[in-house]
Amino acid sequence: MNFSWWFSKKIALGKNTKNNLSSIIIRIAQVAVALGIIVSLVTFSTGVGARQAIKNKLADFNGHITIRNYNSNNSLSSDSISIKQAFYPNFKNVEDIVHVQAIANKSGVIRTAENFSGVVFKGVGTDYDSTRFKNFLIKGHFPRINNDSLVDDVVLSKKVADELKLDVDSSFVMYFIRDESNPVYRRFNVRGIYKSDIKNFDDIVMIGDIKHIQNLNKWDSTTIGGFELFVKNIDDIEMVSAKVAQNIPYNLLSESASDSFAQINEWIAIFDKNITIILVVMLFVVVINMVMVLLILILERTNSIGLLKAFGATNWSVRRLFINYALFIMMPGLLAGNVIGIGLLLIQKYFKIITLPAENYYISVAPVYLDVKMIVILNAGALLVCAIVLLLPSYMISKITPSKAINFR
Repeated sequence: MNFSWWFSKKIALGKNTKNNLSSIIIRIAQVAVALGIIVSLVTFSTGVGARQAIKNKLADFNGHITIRNYNSNNSLSSDSISIKQAFYPNFKNVEDIVHVQAIANKSGVIRTAENFSGVVFKGVGTDYDSTRFKNFLIKGHFPRINNDSLVDDVVLSKKVADELKLDVDSSFVMYFIRDESNPVYRRFNVRGIYKSDIKNFDDIVMIGDIKHIQNLNKWDSTTIGGFELFVKNIDDIEMVSAKVAQNIPYNLLSESASDSFAQINEWIAIFDKNITIILVVMLFVVVINMVMVLLILILERTNSIGLLKAFGATNWSVRRLFINYALFIMMPGLLAGNVIGIGLLLIQKYFKIITLPAENYYISVAPVYLDVKMIVILNAGALLVCAIVLLLPSYMISKITPSKAINFR
């Protein structure tokens, strides 16, 4: 067995430091390590969780990738394209695409006896993946759209429904502009109410039968406003979007959810910066504490260092002994930090104690992302960095000579 490892383990687990001055410093260092791990775990888990939760919401509500007319302007209403495309209904050339659905948008105004609100009517067909939308529904159900008849049922956001004092089974009139002529109106029934916590959607989007938009725009059943595509892995959106762009006609434009909501994604990127800053600060605190502990241990055990050298131990073996000793001291702090940190995260995950203002964070509950690989890397990284940094203060051992150390008081 390696002498440095065995000896450091012996003195670290022994009782010879329980009643001396260094035990206080050791306990302080272990508390610092535990706090560092707790803060790091909570920061990383909630930061990554928030980033993923917001990205998933954006993508699930509006598609991971959208395809529209290349000449489309910034209007809220869709330009027309044909539904007869080689990639619809199955995008065979890009295997990462799991679903394609046709959509169309048209802006209008909902009018009630007491108020009015401008909204965008998002028309969908029988190919719409309503299963993804169920995560947003808070009341009622999604309209049962079919190919045979025009369905007047729609889904409204909670914000719009509250402003207009509408509820499930309520009805309202919506006005549309068609060909710069007099406004035309349609009556709709509220069948469901959703809440996404994303202002871009909750403020204006209403979902219903795409045949309404086709009739209002005087389109036939093969004309739509665009396509929404969903991929297997949301982390591969950018790569898949590039493949999609290479496999669609020149007159169509593909855009990933990251590009469609660039401002929100730039805001999400702040999470990565915050995570990095906090992890660096916590690691710095842990390293400083361990350096202090090592220096105190070296000063306290100068006599022992002299004896070891007198018995033939090399400088490097003694340095390794004290570095291993310091890392052993870290272990209880790491263990306690992981137990407490993971425990707090599990409580938040299942009981959702900490809530957030959705208007600022796009999510109403602090999300939790737990990954065994992440936890192992975080702990191993802390140990590795400390081991490397402790090489410098351990150099003091090389300056200690047996003759002076044995007489050291």
